[in-house]
Amino acid sequence: MRELQHRNSLIFKRAASEVRTRDPQLGKLMLYQLSYCRIAFFKRRCKGKRSFLYSKIKMYFYSHKSEKSMKRIILITGGARSGKSSHAEKLALSLSPNPVYLATARIWDEEFRQRVIRHQQRRGPEWTNIEEEKQLSRHQLSGRTVLIDCVTLWCTNFFFDVNADTDSALEAAKKEFDRFTKQDATFIFVTNEIGMGATSDNEIQRKFTDMQGWMNQYIAEHADEVWLMVSGIEVKVK
Repeated sequence: MRELQHRNSLIFKRAASEVRTRDPQLGKLMLYQLSYCRIAFFKRRCKGKRSFLYSKIKMYFYSHKSEKSMKRIILITGGARSGKSSHAEKLALSLSPNPVYLATARIWDEEFRQRVIRHQQRRGPEWTNIEEEKQLSRHQLSGRTVLIDCVTLWCTNFFFDVNADTDSALEAAKKEFDRFTKQDATFIFVTNEIGMGATSDNEIQRKFTDMQGWMNQYIAEHADEVWLMVSGIEVKVK
């Protein structure tokens, strides 16, 4: 019994460590679910007496219950149809039972409208859906897990609203990113590696590729994790 108590005490110490160092929201959920499962088990085994593990569980759970969450930024990048959005959605659901989906798309034509509809149909009622083309920081999402899909379309909106002025669009996007990510939340940004193909013969496309690439670098620099999707397989970059 003592050995089992010690082993499980270590498990909860590791869970508490996750609260402090990685994802507070997920760590607290783990502690909550595991603690009450273990409490029920050990109270039966100990005939209602408070076991050593019972007290440890309560101590770790309640000591972290009011702890301030830490900000976390995750960037998921890759080519078209590489599995970026699917992976990001699975990740968001693993971190929160009710994540936020922040869609940045501006509907350009009917084909794109149908693409947006397909994405919406894949998501269930557990998602909080928000449509926002540019001003992400207008939405107060502290304490939430937020999926931003996607950076490419978000940058497109800045780019064309300033008549393809790369420097102005990039500066505006960086400032908005900084304002948005000041919030105490978990951010999952989805973007595209549009510069991995051949150089376009169209000047506007080349200018946007530059702007998008620089914005990707800026987000990656500030990110805690960066993942590259290749044919549906995630590869850790950072």
